[in-house]
Amino acid sequence: MAREFTLGVEEEYQIIDPVTRELKSFISQMVEASTPLDEIEIQAELHQSVVEVATGICEDVAAVRRDVIKNRRAAARIAERVGVRIAAASTHPFSQWEAQPISLKDRYVQSVEEMQDAARMNLIFGLHVHVAIPDRELAIQVFNQARYFLPHLLALSASSPFFNGRRTGLQSVRALIFKRLPRTGIPDRFESYHEFESFIETLVKTGCIDNGRRVWWDLRPHPMYPTLEFRVCDLPTLVDDVVAIAAMVQAIAAKLAWLKRRNLSFNIYRSGIIDENKWRAARYGVGGKLIDWGKKEEVPFAQLAQELVEFVWDVAGDLGSRREVEDVLRIVRDGTSADRQLAVFEKTGDLKAVVDHLLDETMRGVQ
Repeated sequence: MAREFTLGVEEEYQIIDPVTRELKSFISQMVEASTPLDEIEIQAELHQSVVEVATGICEDVAAVRRDVIKNRRAAARIAERVGVRIAAASTHPFSQWEAQPISLKDRYVQSVEEMQDAARMNLIFGLHVHVAIPDRELAIQVFNQARYFLPHLLALSASSPFFNGRRTGLQSVRALIFKRLPRTGIPDRFESYHEFESFIETLVKTGCIDNGRRVWWDLRPHPMYPTLEFRVCDLPTLVDDVVAIAAMVQAIAAKLAWLKRRNLSFNIYRSGIIDENKWRAARYGVGGKLIDWGKKEEVPFAQLAQELVEFVWDVAGDLGSRREVEDVLRIVRDGTSADRQLAVFEKTGDLKAVVDHLLDETMRGVQ
């Protein structure tokens, strides 16, 4: 089963000045310093202080772990050559978005021209997990049902409690920052893949977008690859958390496909209902409550996480990922990156200490 639902993971790291602990716009220097011996392709993103890396096509979760570790090690090595470091978290605690230069690639210049400050202030870093589902009609049915679990994945990944030098009061301020852009958030359902294609074609025809890659929903059928791309997550700081969330994403997709193939289904909910839970996930993370819409009552996230593990447990066995799937319960028990960042700040009152914590934790289990 694992070979059917292969995985790909993209991470966007912060480029950090080790002296000031501020973001440093050094993506060009990192690209120039990389060599084929590094066995990694690093990419620019909207801001020059972001470096993006991606795994290969991973047949199972063990391969995800190997590639994520390899990518972090290689990116850190390249960064060290040019006097910077990398950190994994979805916002920088205190660097100001107004001071961040934009990458010079045409598509990023075009994005800023179109969206102005909504794009410039989009100083965030994400985790994207691709799950292969080559049958596009099956993929769109899994897409419709998997939308329900997007708030759960956001809560588990939360790593952005600070922004522009402020404690925001949220576990994932990234989720709200990104929501300022068009074509983001919880997507609507589609009756068929043809209906989805027609929707994208209409956006292109009417000049809203030039291609399907400019649709940035929290979950999307990828416009180029035969995958569903889960884009809702913050970037966890720990490798173990990235692997656990990737395993859960794969297991959710596989379980929903398994149900569909047996003419069974999971309930499909309205986007507005799912968005209520997304807000709770962004505000409270794993320490809050989400709404069980079947029962129409609030439920502690810890209980929902346990139920989610039980929901995918059978397919996780087939996928060989039970240990990693069950590891989401450790995240609930011990807290997310956002929880640990807040704890460091409570103890020190120093946002630079928070950055030092991120730098260290990013490389835990990597070096």
